[in-house]
Amino acid sequence: MGIFDWKHWIVLLVVVVLVFGTKKLKNFGSDLGESIKGFRKAMNEEEIKPAEQTPPPAQPVPPVQNTAQPQGHTIEGQAQPVQEPQRKD
Repeated sequence: MGIFDWKHWIVLLVVVVLVFGTKKLKNFGSDLGESIKGFRKAMNEEEIKPAEQTPPPAQPVPPVQNTAQPQGHTIEGQAQPVQEPQRKD
């Protein structure tokens, strides 16, 4: 025995029918079916939509010129380790 015993499911079903009533359960079933159909329709429309509306290719943007350094010159250098200051203890 356990929660998956068929007797427990029958009792649970009877309690649900008594609490909600058959009319509300019928409406719930039809509403659930309509929402699933709407979801599927929206997913199909979304798959078709991007294929139809492709954005035009983007125009290349010219690079921004740095006004601090003259154009055509580069700064070259090497990284050097930082020396720790000596302590006077």
